[in-house]
Amino acid sequence: MSVCRTSIPCSTARAGGFSDRAFSSQTAALPAITARTWARPRGCRRRSRDTLSAPCYISPNARNYSDAAVRAARFLTDRAWSCGLGTFPFEYSDNCEQPKPLTYFFDCGIIVRGLLAAWRASREQTFLDTAVAAGRSMIADFATRAAIHPILRLPEKQALAYEAKWSASPGCYQLKSAMAWHELCEETGERSFALAYEQAIERALQSEAAFLPGAADREKVMDRLHAYSYFLEGLLPCCGQSDVAQAISAGIAKTAHYMCDIAPLFARSDVYAQLLRVRLFAAHAGIVPLDETQAAYEAARAGEFQLESGDPRIEGGFAFGRKGAEMLPFVNPVSTGFCLQALALWSDHRNGTLNPRRQALI
Repeated sequence: MSVCRTSIPCSTARAGGFSDRAFSSQTAALPAITARTWARPRGCRRRSRDTLSAPCYISPNARNYSDAAVRAARFLTDRAWSCGLGTFPFEYSDNCEQPKPLTYFFDCGIIVRGLLAAWRASREQTFLDTAVAAGRSMIADFATRAAIHPILRLPEKQALAYEAKWSASPGCYQLKSAMAWHELCEETGERSFALAYEQAIERALQSEAAFLPGAADREKVMDRLHAYSYFLEGLLPCCGQSDVAQAISAGIAKTAHYMCDIAPLFARSDVYAQLLRVRLFAAHAGIVPLDETQAAYEAARAGEFQLESGDPRIEGGFAFGRKGAEMLPFVNPVSTGFCLQALALWSDHRNGTLNPRRQALI
C-alpha cells in the first residue's frame, strides 16, 4: 500500500471507481492484505446503512455510479427494510449468524437520506415510500421530549441504556440524521417531519457545548470531531437563522482548533473532509467568510490520504487515518466518500463553479 501525495484535487475517477467497487461488490472472500478492506464473504451480515452512502451522491451524471446507487437502494427497500418491525435493523444477514436485533437512529436517518437521493435520481416510487415510512418510524420510535434514543432493541423497540461513548448516547451529532426529517418534509409537505427536525435542532443547540472535548484521551477527541462535524452539517438546512449561523461559525473555529492541535498525534481523513465541506457550504450561503488559507490546508491534508495500489480493493480509496507519520493500514469506503466530495467541491470553488446542494451532502 502506498500513499498518493500528488496535486489537489485528487483523482476523482480513481476514487469514484473505488467507491463503485466498495459499495456494490458481492465479491467472495479474498486473501488477507495489508489494508482492511470492504471485501466480505458472500452472504455474511452487513451494516444496512453502509450499503447506500456515497454511490447516491457521487457524479449523478455518470451512469455506472447512478446504476450502483439504484442497485443499493433496491437492496435496502427489498431486503434490509423490515415491514413487520417498521424499521431498518442495524445489520442484515440472509444465510449466516444472525446479528444482534438492534436498530440505530443515526443509521436509519442516513439510509432515509440515501433513499431520497436515489428517488430523486430514478423516481422509483418504492424508494420514496420506504423513506417516508422509515422517517415516520424514527419519530414514533426514537424521539422523546427529552432526547433522541440512539439505539433500540428489537422487536420491542426498547431503548438501550446509554453508554459513555458518543455513538451510544444522545448528542448533537444526531442532527445529521435528523436532516432526513427536513428532506422528507421538503418532498412530502408533512408538517410532522418539519416539527421533528426543529425539535432536534433545539436540542442540539442546547447540548453541543458539552460535546467537545468530551474525553481526556486526545485520540478520542479526534474521533469526536468526526461526530461533531455531523452536528455542523445537520445545521445547514437552517443556516439562515442567526443563532444557527453563529453556531456554525463558532463550530468551524472550534473544530479547526482541536483538529490542528491533535493532528500531529492522530489525524482522521474524514475530519479534514467534513470540516472543508462545512466551510464551503457556509461560505456559499454567505454566513461565514471562507478562510482560503485554512481551506487549502484542509484540502491538501485530505488529499494526502488517497492510496495507490495494484489491488483494486485499495486503488483510489482513502485511508482512514494516520498516527504520527504512519498511515493506518485501513482503507475506508465512507472516508473515501467524504474526501472525494470535499475535494470535488474544493475544485469547483477554485474553478469558480461551486454550487453545492445540501441534499447531495454525503
